Amino acid sequence: MGLVNTKEMFKKAYAGGYAIGAFNVNNMEIVQGITEACKELNSPVILQVSSGARKYANHVYLMKLVEAAVQETGLPIALHLDHGDSFELCKNCIDGGFTSVMIDGSHLDYEANVELTKQVVDYAHKYNITVEGELGRLAGIEDDVNVSDEDSSYTDPNQVQDFVKRTGVDSLAIAIGTSHGAYKFKKGQKPQLRFDILEKVSELLPEFPIVLHGASSVIPEFVETINKYGGKLQDAKGVPETMLRKAATMAVCKINVDSDLRLAMTAAIRKYMALNPSHFDPRQYLAPARDAIKDMVKHKIQNVMGCAGKA
Repeated sequence: MGLVNTKEMFKKAYAGGYAIGAFNVNNMEIVQGITEACKELNSPVILQVSSGARKYANHVYLMKLVEAAVQETGLPIALHLDHGDSFELCKNCIDGGFTSVMIDGSHLDYEANVELTKQVVDYAHKYNITVEGELGRLAGIEDDVNVSDEDSSYTDPNQVQDFVKRTGVDSLAIAIGTSHGAYKFKKGQKPQLRFDILEKVSELLPEFPIVLHGASSVIPEFVETINKYGGKLQDAKGVPETMLRKAATMAVCKINVDSDLRLAMTAAIRKYMALNPSHFDPRQYLAPARDAIKDMVKHKIQNVMGCAGKA
């Protein structure tokens, strides 16, 4: 099986009341940890690459890693561009073998967002590539995405029908209370997703796949380990997994996870290096990091996405 786009994945996910995990990748160990977990659980998966990760790892290297994962697992895997900010970037990824792209025009005014998104859709659909658009702005910091609380905004449900109709997007990322990074909420602020917005959007866009960005839960175990071994993440807090699971039973067909991958990997490496200060072989500390990613992804698939056995 070669790489697939997200069309059939999302169709099955919507009908089945589950979501597909979209995990950000940067290097070999992350790809291996994610896809080994998915193979053991027979789960479909979206491997997604940010602009920053593509620059860091090199497009060709990333493609070969993902191709190796497809060959090794035999799973339906989509390769997705996360937060593409220009037509040129999306085009380069499409031409380079990606099977899905996100064009994020949420920083533009509405009409400019529509125009840019439609331009990407028109090009992508010629090659059977699926496109994700975005309405609303999530607060937080992740790679090249940096949105202050003041500049963030919930998705306006009154815009979604017009946006989807005029652009032709295949899925839509909306802002209902998630945010990027490990510091998702101010101290004392209670995490809360706007399920009323999600319900309204799903009424206006029946059987249309919705995406949640910034959906890492900032798993306390990883934060505690990092802090124990010299880190400073005391105020890090994420979205409760029970809320994410509820969203996955509704219209949400794709849930993005990045920060939890970083935290799992960093916690494992910090712990290993602290307990083995004389070791310097990268394989010795990257192996437990890969295992930590694998365990975390299995947890997400079983307890948040609900997509185990759905490959």
